[in-house]
Amino acid sequence: MNIESRIRRGYFDGHTGQVHYRLIGARGGRPLLLLHQSPLSGTQFDAAMPLLASLGYCVLAPDMPGFGMSDVPPEGSTLDDFASIIDAVLNGMQWSSASIVGHHTGAVLGSVYARRRPSAVEKLVLNGFPLLGEAERKHFASFYFGPKEPQLDGSHLLKAWETRLRATPGWTDIHLMHRYTIEALHRGATNWKAFPLVISADLESVLRELTVPTLMFTNTGEDHYESTRRAWQLRPDFFADAELQGGTHDIVDEQPQAWVETIDRFLNSAGVL
Repeated sequence: MNIESRIRRGYFDGHTGQVHYRLIGARGGRPLLLLHQSPLSGTQFDAAMPLLASLGYCVLAPDMPGFGMSDVPPEGSTLDDFASIIDAVLNGMQWSSASIVGHHTGAVLGSVYARRRPSAVEKLVLNGFPLLGEAERKHFASFYFGPKEPQLDGSHLLKAWETRLRATPGWTDIHLMHRYTIEALHRGATNWKAFPLVISADLESVLRELTVPTLMFTNTGEDHYESTRRAWQLRPDFFADAELQGGTHDIVDEQPQAWVETIDRFLNSAGVL
């Protein structure tokens, strides 16, 4: 197998410590950065990365600080600190800029970074953007996000499993549920720390200040469908919009081909779909 057609792994040094990443595609391909949701890692994009590479992209999916195999961020870290891994990636790859696709928490970090450093972002795809109302904030805050304290009877394991099923109604791939539950437990002491920052952030201000071409991307069966549509409606004259039918918030695994085609179409467009 050609080295450019398989996913490789490595580390960059960054503001929050070592950043673990997954990479596929020719180094001369179009730079594309994928930012994952909480509480997962860059493995979220395994189904899509080879498809994107086949279209000529050099695709990199980092693990956010405290997620996957990346170092834990310092106490008191902000969303800007979490987003600083993008600087580590650009420096490590010697990219002056890249397009960014972020999913849920990753979408927030992509938007925060694009507001701060627009010259480094060619285009931005915000997939499932959590522009939440008060009721939605309370709903998501009720999930089992926080340090996973082991219990002698193993009940913490069942609680993590039940949380995963509750978070993804309608998704029936039991093996994927198992994989993602194990991954969440793997870094359960730290992979929840970005989530409270997302819940409490003034994301409307972030969106209103974006100046890079941006796609609001969702699917009708995901839990951030309404919030993503709400985000698009803030600036319908500036944001492009696209949606897939059905699915859950695991749309990358459920419809990888359609997901990739939508993103590729936007990245090759004049900024609208």
